[in-house]
Amino acid sequence: MKTTLKITLAILLLIGFSSTGIAQKNKPNQKTNNKAKNKAAPVHKTSPVNRSKVQYKSAPKKVVTVRNIPNNAVKVKHNGQTIFYTNNKFYRQNAGRYIPAIPAKGFRIKTLPVGYTVIVHNNRNFYYQNGIYFIQSNKEYEVINPELGTIVSQLPADSEKVVIDGFTYFEYNNVLYEKIQMNGTRAYEVIGFIEN
Repeated sequence: MKTTLKITLAILLLIGFSSTGIAQKNKPNQKTNNKAKNKAAPVHKTSPVNRSKVQYKSAPKKVVTVRNIPNNAVKVKHNGQTIFYTNNKFYRQNAGRYIPAIPAKGFRIKTLPVGYTVIVHNNRNFYYQNGIYFIQSNKEYEVINPELGTIVSQLPADSEKVVIDGFTYFEYNNVLYEKIQMNGTRAYEVIGFIEN
């Protein structure tokens, strides 16, 4: 029995070494480049990025409209545009239908959307919900542009992956985000804006 075990072990070792040698012999010569690429690290973009430099990585999304919104929708006029707010969503009316809308900077509502998150950045409280940033202004909440360096834990489902100067970012409502790790969890940092 010991002899059979020794012979079997010897055969297995012989097969193992010979197959490794054959695999290495058939492997083409490859150079591995462990040098870091000379690509500048992305930086916060203090001036807006020209839209022509932005490459969207997904096909244009189809705009989904609705025929009716609830009767209790709040109607707010801002900059000559009427926005309807209901069930944590914003709409504008177009040709008898309602199109999802993102309220512009300066738009005000009396109560924050359900599910908002409080973000503290530069010792100021911001309120964030589904890609929209608010600050408290008197007894209302005003839509603002986020500050560079603001970090959020998630982006809206319809945010888009974009490439600018070879770097991949995410974009929502002309705000650029970089995916980062914060305390072992995925997060997104505001790094710039796309000009309209």
